[in-house]
Parts: sequence; structure tokens; C-alpha cells
Amino acid sequence: MLRLENPGTVARPAPSATLRDTRAVAVLRARHASDYAPVIEALQRGGVLSIELTLSTPGVWEELPLLRERFGHSLEIGVGTVTAAAEAETALDLGAAYIVTPVTDPGVIDACVRRGVPVFPGGLTPTELHTGWKLGATAVKIFPASTVGAGYVSQLRGPFPDIEVMPSGGVNIEDVPAWISAGALAVSLGGPLLGDAFKGGDLQDLTARARRVRELIDETAEQLEAGK
Repeated sequence: MLRLENPGTVARPAPSATLRDTRAVAVLRARHASDYAPVIEALQRGGVLSIELTLSTPGVWEELPLLRERFGHSLEIGVGTVTAAAEAETALDLGAAYIVTPVTDPGVIDACVRRGVPVFPGGLTPTELHTGWKLGATAVKIFPASTVGAGYVSQLRGPFPDIEVMPSGGVNIEDVPAWISAGALAVSLGGPLLGDAFKGGDLQDLTARARRVRELIDETAEQLEAGK
């Protein structure tokens, strides 16, 4: 994994090429991790290629190696809802492409930074977000993002001009352009993207929602580029 040297602080794991290109993370929570594969396939067909398996779902440790073998290098699979350094180490040993945590835990961040794997620690206050960034986060996860809105990014950029952010928690599909326009590295979507996919819902509808997310991201990125 490539590292970007950040003067004045630790080495910072760089975001993957997949995340830079697609700028969307699908957050998966289900009855059991054995339910994940068909949903991941539907997301892949829609162009959402960064998949977060949450530890609040049973069976992640057993399924992660199987899913990595099944999907190979066609997408990246990370582990989220990580709240302890030991969990981060286990996920990395099993081949997690990145780690996401809802909190700012120095041990979790350090475990990833030492191994050069992208890490996205959660926080909401300027203190939490700056702490995660200073410790070497790839980007800090604004969580829960729906409580502050996309305008919060410009407020953060005042004192922290270089900080990279990823909103998560209550981000609706139609909110995506505002977050990308505000400068978010990527957006993290759970329920609004997944819908009823884990409850017998039509997976073609999930693919359509994933495509919509990618369309909104690509259109917004093109508009921003044209406006430079």
C-alpha cells in the first residue's frame, strides 16, 4: 500500500485507486455475513466497488476471506465498526483493504498506519476530527453526517485546510452532490443505498440505486472540474 508522507506528523496511508475513482463506500449490515455475496454482486454491477463489512454483523471473520477469494481484485472489501486495535489487527491479517471505525481510537489508527492500510476514523467535533487526521487517518469520517450537513466541510477547512473527509451516517442518495461539491473524498452510504436488499428486496433495484450514486458523483466531479 502506498503511503503519503505528511510533514510534521506520521506517514499517512493513501486512499486506494478504487476509492479515488468511484468515491462511494457501501456499508453492509445484515442478519449474517453469509448473506453478503449477492448484495455485493448487485453493488458491483452498479459501479459501487468499495464495500464495508460491519463487525456488528455476525460471521464477518469467517466470510471475509471467502469474499476476497470470490471477488478477487474486481472490488475492495474493508471492515467497519472496528472499535479496538485487536479487531483492526485481525481484519488486516484477514486481508481487509481498509478499516473504518465510528470513533477516534489511537490504537486502531496506529495499527493501520503501521501497516500502510487506509483507515477512516469517525468523529464529529473539530477536536475529534483533527485528532484522527493528525494521527495519520487517510480521511476522517464525519459521523453521524446527517446531523451537520455538507456545509460543515467548509467550516472545517477554515482551520484545517488540508483535512480529507468522508461523511457517513444518514447520507441520502440525493445528498451526494452536496458532499462531493463540498470537497469530500468519498461518501459512505448504508440504508439509503441498500434499502431492502437484505430483506428479500429486488437486487436489480439495488443495482439501479448504485448506478444513481455513481452518476451523481461523476456528474458533480465533471461540473467541479469544468468550473476550475
